[in-house]
Amino acid sequence: MIPNRLRQLWAEGRPTINGWCSIGNPFTAEIMAAQGFDSITIDMQHGALDYSHLLPMFQAMQASGATLMARVPWLEPGIIMKALDAGAYGIICPMVNSAEDAARFVSTLRYPPLGQRSFGPTRVSFAAGAGYADEANDTILGFAMIETAEGMANLDAIAATPGLDGLYVGPADLTLSLTGGRLAPGFDRDEPELVAALQTILAACKRNGIRAGLHCGTPDYAARAIGWGFDMTTIGGDTRFLAAAAGATVAAFRKLTEGAVTGTEKGAY
Repeated sequence: MIPNRLRQLWAEGRPTINGWCSIGNPFTAEIMAAQGFDSITIDMQHGALDYSHLLPMFQAMQASGATLMARVPWLEPGIIMKALDAGAYGIICPMVNSAEDAARFVSTLRYPPLGQRSFGPTRVSFAAGAGYADEANDTILGFAMIETAEGMANLDAIAATPGLDGLYVGPADLTLSLTGGRLAPGFDRDEPELVAALQTILAACKRNGIRAGLHCGTPDYAARAIGWGFDMTTIGGDTRFLAAAAGATVAAFRKLTEGAVTGTEKGAY
């Protein structure tokens, strides 16, 4: 089986950068994967896509060498197993709020005797190379998302779940839940109470020997998180990159041509 690049980089003590795909299109996914990210996650929860997009997007990104992952819509065994069979080397599962949730999540990731994953690796048996059945349990990554006050209350029990590889922080939902809507959702939190929550999650990961991931909005904040000890950061994604680049180009054009008069208005024609 082709090794999991994230596991290799973390074993070397190196932090990783994760790309994020929310547009259901193989070409945009291929472009994202060509930019040098260590991993790429396809967002099946909030992205404008479904399983029929997921598989060809994985195909388009295969040659990049990035670790390909999926954020599934929910803790539902069927879609988790289908994403794995399509070629996901990692699953990010939203709204894991208890140790019981975490245990159910892990059980869907692993073949017996470690879990209840059904065997039928439709595409991944080709994409991952020989030995998938024997090596998948030790290769596939499972990240439980911590993004609610309930999840924070059960943090240590979740982090201690056997077979769980890491926690992934969704700062937008975590902000809404911890502040009761007092603060608007968003990335790159500087409020002391939210920074403390991030560091509490990180400490739980370190105590239990698992990885910590964080969704960020800027490289500066991601570097700050790596400095705290996070292992993986996501910085933006395809929709935000597209909007930012397009917006910056239009703004630059408007500024450079402010007050300009077209040729027709000058009587050129």
